[in-house]
Amino acid sequence: MSAPTILLADDDAGIRTVVSQALGRAGFEVRATGNAATLWRWVSDGDGDLVITDVIMPDENGLDLVPRIRTIRPELRIVVMSAQNTLLTAVKATERGAFEYLPKPFDIDKLVNVVRRGLESPQIEDVIAGDEGEEALPLIGRSPAMQDIYRTLARLMASDLSVLITGESGTGKELVARALHDYGKRKDKPFVAINMAAIPKELIESELFGHEKGAFTGAQSRSAGRFEQAKGGTLLLDEIGDMPADAQTRLLRVLQEGEFTTVGGNTPIKSDVRIVAATHHDLKQLIRQGIFREDLFFRLNVVPLRLPPLRERTEDIPELVRSFLARAAEDGLPWKIIDNDAMDRLKAHSWSGNVRELENLIKRLAALYSHEVITVEDINTELPETLSVPSIDEKEGLSKTVEQKLAPYFSAHDGALPAAGLYQRVLREVERPLITLTLQATHGNQIKAAEILGLNRNTLRKKIRNLNIPVIRGAK
Repeated sequence: MSAPTILLADDDAGIRTVVSQALGRAGFEVRATGNAATLWRWVSDGDGDLVITDVIMPDENGLDLVPRIRTIRPELRIVVMSAQNTLLTAVKATERGAFEYLPKPFDIDKLVNVVRRGLESPQIEDVIAGDEGEEALPLIGRSPAMQDIYRTLARLMASDLSVLITGESGTGKELVARALHDYGKRKDKPFVAINMAAIPKELIESELFGHEKGAFTGAQSRSAGRFEQAKGGTLLLDEIGDMPADAQTRLLRVLQEGEFTTVGGNTPIKSDVRIVAATHHDLKQLIRQGIFREDLFFRLNVVPLRLPPLRERTEDIPELVRSFLARAAEDGLPWKIIDNDAMDRLKAHSWSGNVRELENLIKRLAALYSHEVITVEDINTELPETLSVPSIDEKEGLSKTVEQKLAPYFSAHDGALPAAGLYQRVLREVERPLITLTLQATHGNQIKAAEILGLNRNTLRKKIRNLNIPVIRGAK
């Protein structure tokens, strides 16, 4: 049986070479070209078992090729790769029928795995026509963390699966929920949000499900709740961790049965909404404390989506700043420029308020400062008592500390160092506190700790055993 043939189109000769060699080593035949016209001719002739195409090519946009290929060969899976690493690129690739979207630069092993998956059991999927016009980006950032979010969102657009968005305050949870709605199949219907933390406990059920006239004191007429208001669309249950226990029980029943009744009503009303929940709380911790229902958590957490804090994606700060400056100018504020030192200062800040804090700062700088170029002195004035989060990559950070600790040892031996496995001894001294602190931060969850450390779970277990690190009982 002949090897599957992969059709590769990318105008970058270096990428064609690297991808072709990797796929060749994996046992595939590869035909590569630097333009869309040749790729289209191969596909039209019936060649190839899977397509990999770049977006920007000299003769045609690769995204425009996807629906054309799907029209004549709907069984052929298409992998889109692009250096235009935005949510819109991921969404458009998915909407037009791509099997997978990979932002550049990508891990070559990941690409090989995607190709293997694409060849296993091709399925004909519905193609949703994409919007050809340029649109304002709902989410900003090209960091690896944001790329993971874009790819997940793109896969969820055409579904009605419940999504649980977690993240610190200010990370943009409502923006993500709106993106799910605005680019999904319910985009022509209402998007309705309710913040559980902002509504008195006794009014939650009325706000969610509505009430009949006379249902309680002050109910002078019938009122539709958020479930009715969002009919056919998306309902965001923001700060779901603050929902009272009674309301949790009723919400669970609605999610299970697919219908609800108003407060004081008897007639069931069919629920037709896509549920997106969001919280800054650790719901699993609330479950252990008996504050949040575990069965409701499972209903909401069909697809978990964690938004990273800004300190985990500082490379996105320049792009965010440019966007916020442009928005400020559109609102009538003077146009500003951030100099390089000021930008470095912003990237060093801890951002406890995340993207919201950064946006508010930029608005304040645009409104209060008369000069056009914002300097590091201006930033320091607005962020006077900021504690920066040290990075393990900083030149004067962890490496410097290790050097300072080791220097006395070398000085004491004056060149006559004992041959006693110094490298392993130092490595052990660093590894033990690193793993211990990571396990403490994850409350003993070894799966999560292994992910943070970038280790295989079995490797982490072996290190815990060899380094005699105490294990927190009851944790995974």
